[in-house]
Formats: sequence, structure tokens, C-alpha cells
Amino acid sequence: MHDSTSIRLIEPTDAAPIAAHRARDFEAFRPWEPVQPTDFFTLAGQEKRIDRLLAGHRAGTVWPGVVLADGQVIGQVTIGGILPQPHLRRGSLGYWIACTAQNQGHAGRAVGLALRVMTDELRLHRAEASTNLENWPSQRVLRRNGFSPYGVAHSSILLDGSWRDGLLWERILSD
Repeated sequence: MHDSTSIRLIEPTDAAPIAAHRARDFEAFRPWEPVQPTDFFTLAGQEKRIDRLLAGHRAGTVWPGVVLADGQVIGQVTIGGILPQPHLRRGSLGYWIACTAQNQGHAGRAVGLALRVMTDELRLHRAEASTNLENWPSQRVLRRNGFSPYGVAHSSILLDGSWRDGLLWERILSD
């Protein structure tokens, strides 16, 4: 684990490094993520995407962050589907780390930092996540951060041309 790992709210200037990582790592992420439009992998596409994420942040439905190592963008961590109502107070966590920075502890540390944002800043009670059934590395990251699996969402996401099952994860943040 690297102490230099940090997260912060995404900024428009993050579009260039994100686009570069996503274009370079296209094949590596293909088994785990839905098909994206071609412009997703371009600077302009990421600029539009970041604008939408920041609009969602202003509306209180998403906390879009970047993962940094030694001050450089190496991935993203996003808390989406935020439900801040007193009787719900939950959010769904997603993340990715560029291939050049994987297997160095950044994902685990970023998830831990995102859980602090969920608890301290967003005042959420419940964190949720989902993984592809075969995504063992991501499952290890979630387990190490106190998540427990609680079910399978059958045929829940279209990946690489096939409907796949998702393993659902949860962590209670406060009592």
C-alpha cells in the first residue's frame, strides 16, 4: 500500500489523463465494463463526461473522484446513486485503477478513503458495490475494506456481448 495514494473531487482538467488511461487500457477493462461509445476514450468525451458528473455532484446524486498517486491521476472512484434521505442514506461505490498503477495497493486505499467521504462528508449509512463474479481482484479490495457479499444479481449487466451476473456487496457505515 502506498501512503501517497489520495482521492479528490474530479476536475475538468482531469479529462486528459483519464482519456489517456482509458484509451491505453481499453482491452484490459473490456471484460469488466459495458461497451462505451467511441468518444468515451477521447479528451472531448471525457470533458463531457466530467461535466455531467459535476452536474450530478451539484445535484447531490454523485461524488465523482479521482485517485492520485504522488499527485498524478491514476484512476477514479465514484460514489453514485446517492440517496441522502434520512430513511435510506446510501450510495454505490465504483472504482478503477490504470493498468500501470495496479497491484500496488492504490485501489484498496482509494476505497478506504471513499468510505471516509461516504461517512464523514456525505453522512451515509450504507455503502454498496457490485463486481463481476470473476473479478477476484476487485472482490479482494472490497473484502479488505469491510464489505460482505449479500447476493447475486442475475443477468444484470451486458459485458462483452453477454449478459453477466453481478455479485452484490454491502457495508454498514454507522449504527
